[in-house]
Amino acid sequence: MSRIRAYMSADHRRCDAHFVAAEEAVLAGDWEAAGAAFRRYGDALDAHLAMEEEVLFPAFEEETGMTGGPTAMMRAEHRELRSLVRRVQDALTHREVEAWLGSSEMLRILAQQHDLKEEGVLYPMMDRALAGRQDELLPQIASLAAEAADA
Repeated sequence: MSRIRAYMSADHRRCDAHFVAAEEAVLAGDWEAAGAAFRRYGDALDAHLAMEEEVLFPAFEEETGMTGGPTAMMRAEHRELRSLVRRVQDALTHREVEAWLGSSEMLRILAQQHDLKEEGVLYPMMDRALAGRQDELLPQIASLAAEAADA
């Protein structure tokens, strides 16, 4: 059963769609639309990271005893992602095309690599380790997603 992987992978795609909308708006010269789309991306990413850091990672660590393994690496990457989001947002706020291009490209690459690791390694590990807890955990992460959507 791969319910965690399916849910979280779909959420990656949801976040990606907001990022693409921001990119398209910048390329069209519509900085207002780009700012709005990127704020939606940042909000979606924050909710996604909360699902992992507040629900899935602690449950996985509790179940497996692995606190310094893949979840520690993912948390470090989450810090990098958040830092890059701030840089991209700053470039958007100041309408700095060159800063946007550089920062957004770095963010896209890091996010893609990060998502591949989660979808290819961590989420399948979670599906196995948390098989008996998915009915408990999936509503919790869905609740965080719903709260973010309502904000």
